[in-house]
Amino acid sequence: MQIIYTEKAPKPIGAYSQAIKYNGLLFISGQIAIDPKTNQFVGGTVEEQTKLVMENIKAILEEAGLDFDCVIKATIYMKNINDFPKVNEVYESYFKRHKPARATVEVSNLPKNALVEIEVIAGEKLF
Repeated sequence: MQIIYTEKAPKPIGAYSQAIKYNGLLFISGQIAIDPKTNQFVGGTVEEQTKLVMENIKAILEEAGLDFDCVIKATIYMKNINDFPKVNEVYESYFKRHKPARATVEVSNLPKNALVEIEVIAGEKLF
């Protein structure tokens, strides 16, 4: 087991790691729109939050020597399921070669009153 940490992604706001690499898989903790430079939550539109979330995931993937081509599964938590098309458009722009398995659910609340939170599982290079 290896703990993955990068200054290019937000510091955890609780008792968890940014990611854990285990047995060839990388488990990235749920990310919300926190600016890694200030470690402060950045509000804004759901599209803006989703972009920052995906950039934070990208930084963690890169720290582990991986990229979005390695993502196997994603779980998206949204405060309002009606935002699905907006979140999906930003999310999809990060996947060029494949679309990972995914679950998307509406939740009653997220940390820092975020509109979206995304976690991913990644593995070896697929392409």
